[in-house]
Amino acid sequence: MSRATRVTLARVGAALTAGVAMLLVSGCADLGYYWQSVSGQMQIMSAARPVDDWLADARTPAQLKTRLALARRIRTFAVTELKLPDNASYRRYADLQRKAAVWNVAAAPEFSLTLKTWCFPVAGCVGYRGYFNEAAAHAEAQQLKAQGLEVIVYGVPAYSTLGWMNWAGGDPLLSTFIAYPEGELARLIFHELAHQVVYAKDDTMFNESFATAVERLGSQRWLASQAGSEARKAYAVFDGRRQQFRTLTLATRRKLAEIYKENKALAPDKQAQLASKIIALQDFRERYAQLKADWGGYAGYDSWVAQANNAAFGAQAAYDELAPGFEALFERKGRNWQQFYDAVKQLAALSKDERRQALKTDLATETPNG
Repeated sequence: MSRATRVTLARVGAALTAGVAMLLVSGCADLGYYWQSVSGQMQIMSAARPVDDWLADARTPAQLKTRLALARRIRTFAVTELKLPDNASYRRYADLQRKAAVWNVAAAPEFSLTLKTWCFPVAGCVGYRGYFNEAAAHAEAQQLKAQGLEVIVYGVPAYSTLGWMNWAGGDPLLSTFIAYPEGELARLIFHELAHQVVYAKDDTMFNESFATAVERLGSQRWLASQAGSEARKAYAVFDGRRQQFRTLTLATRRKLAEIYKENKALAPDKQAQLASKIIALQDFRERYAQLKADWGGYAGYDSWVAQANNAAFGAQAAYDELAPGFEALFERKGRNWQQFYDAVKQLAALSKDERRQALKTDLATETPNG
């Protein structure tokens, strides 16, 4: 056994011990769920090897070497240009031999876009529950459906341990996203690293919207200064579709929110309420079908649309809702990354309502010239 292997195993063993201790301290009755979380994380950590090792290994496929070299350049750019953390994360690679890193389960009531939350010792309360096994995620979904909730299960290509695992090698690059187009690969790495800059406990929307703003702004800079013309063209097509789809889902989300607001204010007949909801969702699907036709049959959002419900729209809101406010704050800080991060850290110290109001103010005062 090589020294590097012994060190890796020692780190994993120490991390596993720390994880078990966390379970005991938490006092949570659902130890089975926490055990799968810890063991799943440790499996990923133990599968990861330094990128340099993969590049030097004659058995590594040439295409994978090209992607790893690109990811290494993106990682360097994240530090030098975007002032994202310079640490162990995304300097190793693991082949998971599955289609997702984890499968998240999100749930919401029949007449609300507010997600059910689960609370954890480190991350606080979040609007989803992650499983390293897809079957376990669907089993959880069935239990939630039995409670009358609308549920969505979706695969996640990457997630952040918020920097807690940097001492043990950090979050690795994964086979679940390494083949992404250049612009998307950059976006994902920037997004996950952003979670290590600022994290407000119990505020999923603040955290995810901040990371979304960083990924958007950072990928724009990467593509403009580092990518070739083909990568820029491919990204423009892909992102154009994404923006059109998000515009459509935002309009539907607002329509549903208005329906549910009426439900709270006037307590109308549930059947009438349900009828309005069905019409809104049908309109959403018809408009999506038109978008898809305009895209020449591109089917990348078919799965999402097939599952579209309150949980799906609520989960998407967490990533999109506050991002424009963060982007406006970035402009107000003169597009200076460090000043932007410092300002976001100050927001994280406020209450949830104060954060929302501050971001709305930034958005309202944004000028066309930045």
